[in-house]
Amino acid sequence: MKSYLPLLLMTMCVTLAVPATIDAQSSRPRRVSPPDTLLGPEPKSPPATDKNAPLLDVKPSKPVGSAPVSSDTTHAYQLFQQKQYEAAAAEAKQIAAADPTNAEAWKLAGFSEFYLKQYADASDDLQKALDLQRTAKQEDSHTVDALAESSVLAERFDQALPLLVIVTNRPGAKPDARFIYYRGLAEFKTGKVADAERSFNAAIKANPKDAASLLFLGQIALTRNDLDTAISTLNRATLNDPRLASAWYLLTSAYLRRAVAATDEAKASADYLGAVRSGEALTRLRSDEESLGLYARALFGAKQYARAALALERAAANPNASGTTLYLFGLANSRANNFPKAIAALERALAKSPADVNIYRELGYDYEKTKQYAKAFSLYQKALETAPNDADFKEALERVRPFANQ
Repeated sequence: MKSYLPLLLMTMCVTLAVPATIDAQSSRPRRVSPPDTLLGPEPKSPPATDKNAPLLDVKPSKPVGSAPVSSDTTHAYQLFQQKQYEAAAAEAKQIAAADPTNAEAWKLAGFSEFYLKQYADASDDLQKALDLQRTAKQEDSHTVDALAESSVLAERFDQALPLLVIVTNRPGAKPDARFIYYRGLAEFKTGKVADAERSFNAAIKANPKDAASLLFLGQIALTRNDLDTAISTLNRATLNDPRLASAWYLLTSAYLRRAVAATDEAKASADYLGAVRSGEALTRLRSDEESLGLYARALFGAKQYARAALALERAAANPNASGTTLYLFGLANSRANNFPKAIAALERALAKSPADVNIYRELGYDYEKTKQYAKAFSLYQKALETAPNDADFKEALERVRPFANQ
């Protein structure tokens, strides 16, 4: 029986998508989890910044007019200073509802909501504050900064981008590396990839240890199949932040793709080993089915089949394991000559993915190796129903026919 591993690896690796995206991939990051940092996707905020700095100019406003509720934000501001953000936001919103032209109340509400990680609400209220400031020709840079950041964290990238252009182009001011990164992210998410690449490079120049910008630069390089640049950049990202799982994922994908494309066997082997190392680091951070499957592909390329089977065992034991995971687990055991385990996994894989010809091939091979010719014959008949013009299945059917009734 022919070995289909090289073709398999080519199929699996070449079609590895850049997590889009990480949308490396859609309009929303392929995350792994919703952002709990100021960066939006998984990476941590690159520069060390004083989070209180943008709030220093939040001041109480004195009452004006005779609104039913006092327009004086002094008490709300005191609550804010005491980090009682929920109470501060509630009181500021009450004042703003009674006096909708009170820019300071909207601003105080927005800053409080920001600290509560209610980024969409913060973005709404800070936008109202900024609109009132601009009407009065008293635009406040701190409000612009906070609105830009809130909009990024709320994934309102279209709203964030023009603000970030203002923030990063103030005359005579050196832009904060964090906001340069935000600008790159907003450009990337709105499809302005060339602009994003320039911004991410500027962010790296401002802060060479900015793992988040390196991650996106690696992703951009991987998308255009510049594998050498992708690998170099993603290695820098993982060096700067070893817990950046998305970078390890993309790095493993890049190594695999370069290995498949290599014409030199020694270079291909080196890249498979690189994929194994990065895949191992990935699975120490993330043990989800997708990450384990990628790591297993790296181990296949390095011909470490027993390790691949071990890596996939827990995922394959899950009753909800995908057909792809079960196929990979079966393939690993088959190549490690553990045919009973391979057959059990491949039969489950076929039940979940009955149109996948690769499963038929591997399961048929295992049936033949264990002299289960009747099962092999029946399987090849079903395979030909799925792929009636497949010459290998036709040849296999005739090969086992004389033994099928024994």
